[in-house]
Amino acid sequence: MRRLFFFILISFFAVEGLAQGWPSRPIRMVVPLSPGGFADVPGRILASRLSALLGYNVFVENRPGAGGTIGADFVAKSAPDGYTLLFTGTPHVISAWIYKKLPYDALKDFEPVALVASGPYVLVVNPQLAVHSVRELVAAAKAQPGKIDYASSGNGSAQHLVSALFASMAGIELNHVPYKGSGPAMQDLLGGQVKVSFAGIPNVLPHVKAGRLRALAVSTPQRSPDLPDVPTAAEAGVPGYQATLWLNLAAPAGTPGDIVQRIYAETARALQDAELQQNFRSAGVEASPMSPQELAGFMRGEYEKWGKVVRDTGATVN
Repeated sequence: MRRLFFFILISFFAVEGLAQGWPSRPIRMVVPLSPGGFADVPGRILASRLSALLGYNVFVENRPGAGGTIGADFVAKSAPDGYTLLFTGTPHVISAWIYKKLPYDALKDFEPVALVASGPYVLVVNPQLAVHSVRELVAAAKAQPGKIDYASSGNGSAQHLVSALFASMAGIELNHVPYKGSGPAMQDLLGGQVKVSFAGIPNVLPHVKAGRLRALAVSTPQRSPDLPDVPTAAEAGVPGYQATLWLNLAAPAGTPGDIVQRIYAETARALQDAELQQNFRSAGVEASPMSPQELAGFMRGEYEKWGKVVRDTGATVN
């Protein structure tokens, strides 16, 4: 019994010492999605600022695949010492429902650290599809059920579920065409092989301005300052529809609370930086700081929301 007591005591002081001495070496930020994608660019922007604030390099490591689950699993199984973090977002809670046998629990195996950013998806169509509004798209889809294709970055991706939710709430049937990443999806959308997609603002804004794509709506409850004349989906004819792209930092479960709070505090400082905020806007998101406690409740709500979408729409990776 005495030996057990001393073991617990030594472990306690070891953890406390770890927390007080953190950081003492570079920190890995795992982005479980493709380089150049909606999570990668803001992740690199944040990592650069955190490096300056912490005095140690915060480097991004991409581990894409299987809807973000490969990178998430790597972080879940990493040492809970603050030196391996997960920079992810909406796909994290979607994958928990899409993949039936994940080797980790999307909520229990991670410590929420900070909500970092959020932004809208844009519903766009190739001009070859003769619709100019959400109502016209809905009418066209009802006239030819399942004949209009929409592109996503893959089965179970956020683009997939955002689109599936839209179709369900609009009462229409669209044909899902999954791609291996947002790049190939955008190429075929521009080429007219597929006609519809929900995508991030940075990916579509140049094409909308050039007339190569037509923006019908944004997915958030508020209009985007980048597309002020484009209505929200709710305004445009699908009442109650909303879907937000969000990004957050997480750590492996069991990471000491002192370290979690330090990372959150430095992230909150980073998000106040005017240059970072502008760089985020250029990447299509807005800085949206949220504490670990607030983030835990937010993620639980998003987890339940997208679980319902998966059940209601029958969305699957197969």
